[in-house]
Amino acid sequence: MSAADRVAVVTGASSGIGAACAVALAEAGFRVVLGARRLDRLAEVAERCGGRALPLDVTDQASVDAFAAAVPHCSVLVNNAGGALGTDLVAGASVEDWQWMYDVNVLGTLRMTRALLPALLASGDGQVITIGSIAAREAYRGGAGYNVAKHGVAALTRVLRIELLGQPIRVCEIDPGMVQTEFSLVRFRGDAQAADAVYAGVEPLTAKDVAETVAFVATRPSRVNFDQILMLARDQSSAQVVHRRAAVTAR
Repeated sequence: MSAADRVAVVTGASSGIGAACAVALAEAGFRVVLGARRLDRLAEVAERCGGRALPLDVTDQASVDAFAAAVPHCSVLVNNAGGALGTDLVAGASVEDWQWMYDVNVLGTLRMTRALLPALLASGDGQVITIGSIAAREAYRGGAGYNVAKHGVAALTRVLRIELLGQPIRVCEIDPGMVQTEFSLVRFRGDAQAADAVYAGVEPLTAKDVAETVAFVATRPSRVNFDQILMLARDQSSAQVVHRRAAVTAR
């Protein structure tokens, strides 16, 4: 089956990595269905890539069910919706923030995968590509709630790969490190100064870098499965080991 005959679904597609994935998959020839809560921004991305925009809140089962009912055919599911809130230590953790992170990252991935699994199987060559994080591979100070959520996503993805062995579905987890998107702005609750400090002196990955990797994985021959991919900027070797360049003073 050619890419032009295949439908790719991207969650969290109104901005950042999700929006870039929708564009990259459309450029690779897929028919793209985009889902997100911010419909105005989602419509803009859909227009840019010639895709179809549908409302989607992965934390709401009724929303997921309505979305899946509107997408009877699906060959690729990109589970991108997710995020982090705060940097609280365990001792001072906000249960509400942890609940949100678990719901959107882990249960959101579960809801979408479960809902579209029949269509992915029926396609005869389905793929589930989940955007994880380096936070799924190593714990770090200030990342407690997000670490737990992304470790959960990684476990879900791995067990799905095991459960589907022998079925015509491939499963891939892509774990980026620092990517300059709205991620940190959300994590710091709109504090632009704190968000900008994350990337100070560093050339981080871009959303397009991750999206091009997603498109590459999605277009490999059906015999090829990339189980896990860790993507880091050249300036980053682990979650909190980052090379920062000194600022250049204008003369």
